[in-house]
Amino acid sequence: MQYETQEFRAEAKFQRVSPQKAKLVLDLIKGRRVEDALQTVAFTKKRVAPLVEKVLRSALENANYLSEERGLDLDVDNLYVKTAVANEGPRLKRIRPAPMGRAFRYQRRISMILISVAEKKRSALARTVEAETEAEAKTKQKPAAGKSAAKKSPAKSAAVKTPAAKKKTAAKKTAK
Repeated sequence: MQYETQEFRAEAKFQRVSPQKAKLVLDLIKGRRVEDALQTVAFTKKRVAPLVEKVLRSALENANYLSEERGLDLDVDNLYVKTAVANEGPRLKRIRPAPMGRAFRYQRRISMILISVAEKKRSALARTVEAETEAEAKTKQKPAAGKSAAKKSPAKSAAVKTPAAKKKTAAKKTAK
């Protein structure tokens, strides 16, 4: 039987920050575990970071509430940020006074921030744990003593000479 993952989302609409600036923070948390994402956002020095943290906490609470209501077996520790998107909302058109009685138009951008969290698939979790244990086992294995001794050639060990031995061989060559 295929294990189906449930996705829980939260959205903040009509936020007075440009989507480009919001995406800088959202890109930091995409694909991370919720706990790591909250820590990352808490220490990010961007003006939009508290807003992103608020939306992320809302998505986490939605996951808790809906899993209890629907009777789902949800492990909050396995939640990760599946998507984090900042879409563009309607723009506010404004006018800035310019020299000689003119006016320059500019636009204030608005963003819609959407964050969804989901539980990692159990089979994928099991595979990552198995891969980590195999990697640890490979690093702990030591090469056999016979193999390392066979690799060293006697010619290389004999080729290393002291400076005094080099002078003697050079003197013999010049004497002939």
